[in-house]
Amino acid sequence: MNQPWHHPWHATAVYRSRVRGCLLGGALGDALGYPVEFASLDRIRAQHGPRGVTGLVPGAHGALGLVSDDTQMTLFTAEALLQAHAREREKGIGGAWPQLLRQAYERWLTTQTATAPPPAAPAHGGAPAGLAAEPWLYARRAPGNACLSGVAQRYAPDPGLPLDGSPGEVNPDSKGCGTVMRSAPFGLAAPADTAFAMAARGAQITHGHPTGYYAAGALAAVVAHLVAGESLEGAVLRTLRLLERHPGHQETTTALREALDLAADGAPTARKVETLGEGWVAEQALAVAVYCALAEPRVSDALLLAVNHSGDSDSTGSICGNLLGTLHGDVGLPHPWVERVEGRPRIAALADDLAAECGRR
Repeated sequence: MNQPWHHPWHATAVYRSRVRGCLLGGALGDALGYPVEFASLDRIRAQHGPRGVTGLVPGAHGALGLVSDDTQMTLFTAEALLQAHAREREKGIGGAWPQLLRQAYERWLTTQTATAPPPAAPAHGGAPAGLAAEPWLYARRAPGNACLSGVAQRYAPDPGLPLDGSPGEVNPDSKGCGTVMRSAPFGLAAPADTAFAMAARGAQITHGHPTGYYAAGALAAVVAHLVAGESLEGAVLRTLRLLERHPGHQETTTALREALDLAADGAPTARKVETLGEGWVAEQALAVAVYCALAEPRVSDALLLAVNHSGDSDSTGSICGNLLGTLHGDVGLPHPWVERVEGRPRIAALADDLAAECGRR
């Protein structure tokens, strides 16, 4: 695992901006969509006007900018990859990422049942560290059942097993978007082929359906290509070639090709978004996000298109934000919105830590 972590683009300021953009953009898309998750398009328009949501709107308890389980799990993914890279650099221990990822998701699971970080307990190592010490993460924001039940099984994937389209051990029939919405950080920490494999195996911690884990791998690969300077369309096309090497790729491949074709077919509309599905399952969420990011030239408009539909608005918004933030960097995001996102300083700090760690020689 030594070589895949080190690439020339890691050391650049552009890379740091892309990492920040990916995590902050994902959180922004999540915050835009979370208040209208589960609402139909007609209901969204009835509540927010004929254009639907046009910016951050109040969610639970009237608060603006709240993030959901999508951002929570994405951050714990990033923390695990940061730890894995540091362990390899400092101790020469490679291959630890599956266990570290499982442990990170277990820390996330604690935030879904506890109301605050546990108090310091000297006999057990003192106060919690890292994301587990952040009070704002201790909030249950409609997590997926497969994510909850899967993490509880404490399964760590074997990186030596082939990705051959076989159902995974945990929730083998589940392909919910909980796989893909958390997987962008893999593309920030490794080149495309490696990121694809890691994300796909990491998805199997909670979801065993091949489409669920292939869609996760596809997002990670697209992000890795964007980090390396590809256009979004080029990154998707490269990822399609990668997918085609894996048995059972067809559902994911078909969804991505439909997104590409639709983006080339005239002006974007919410109704066109809905032809790709509602985003509750992995390949649909990825397709909606890719379509919106390609079809709307302005970042803000693309994010709004990604959340104004009948379906899983926070997940499609989050994935779209991951893509656009990586493509344009944090400087390309609408800053008045970003400033209102819950946990923004901590998200930015984690992004900087990940960029610095992966940029070490």
